Amino acid sequence: MRFLVTGGAGYIGSITNWLLRSKNHETVIFDNMVNGHKEAVGDTKLIIGDLRSKADIASVFEKEQFDAVIHFAALALAGESMQKPFEYFHNNIDGGLNLLEAMRAHNCKTIIFSSTCAVNGFPKKLPVTEESPIAPASVYGASKRNFEEILEWYEKVYGIRCARLRYFNACGALPDGTLGEDHTPETHIIPVAIKALVAGEPFRVFGNDYHSPDGTCIRDYIHVLDLADAHLKAAEYIAKNNMSLTVNLGVGKGYSNMEILKAVEAVTGKKLKIEYTKRRWGDPDAIYADNTKAKQLLGWQPKYVELTSIIETAWAWHQKHPKGY
Repeated sequence: MRFLVTGGAGYIGSITNWLLRSKNHETVIFDNMVNGHKEAVGDTKLIIGDLRSKADIASVFEKEQFDAVIHFAALALAGESMQKPFEYFHNNIDGGLNLLEAMRAHNCKTIIFSSTCAVNGFPKKLPVTEESPIAPASVYGASKRNFEEILEWYEKVYGIRCARLRYFNACGALPDGTLGEDHTPETHIIPVAIKALVAGEPFRVFGNDYHSPDGTCIRDYIHVLDLADAHLKAAEYIAKNNMSLTVNLGVGKGYSNMEILKAVEAVTGKKLKIEYTKRRWGDPDAIYADNTKAKQLLGWQPKYVELTSIIETAWAWHQKHPKGY
């Protein structure tokens, strides 16, 4: 298959692009490079442009043909979204609409969309299923849910098939340390903990008064390669069945912040200095996935289900790239 990968110079996009090419699929990356890295693209054709520009994305489809689009490009910080609602809606919704219109004009009928468990907000019942109440608690979550609904209507009106993949917490890197996580600022617990440990600086835990065994919040951590594999399987599912789908992508188990930090210490053989501070706004006590539907529909099975196996890959990346790309 031939794919357009929007946001393909970013963390999950670049590793998905690597996986697609390793399986002999053709790819083109479209990225505005605000959060992307040229070093993560390799020899893939990179088109620098902005989805908020109709002309930028239209010109791609005028020159190239694709079997499917994998749509990663988005602003994705829940906290930041509450300070910058216009930017998040403009980027994540208007940009997505420009992409859909370009697809429609050039008869590209399949899109794999990076959605999020943030569409569920603060779930009252765990694990989270695809039928759990939709109640986003941030502008970011709302922007992703709004685009899910737009995709539903573009399917009804124009026949564009879609996979809505609701991620939980992406983490890890390629096992050889060549591609990994390099954000500015970095907000994800595993890379932040590793950087603090290497620098000999304290790691700040946001809250130790959650309703959990050790008082820290619980999340579902899914390895980025398992996410990438699900994107390819979703594209194959649509190609075979001509049907859309919505699935959760998590390992189906939650780990607390303290469990993460202990695993980081175990993998690195180093001791973290831990400081506790107050909770961040909007952090639920716990959230983890029921991934049964993804397994049944896609024949997908996460390979990295143990914390140490995930963190070993993140550690390999940080050892090779202590300052990122």
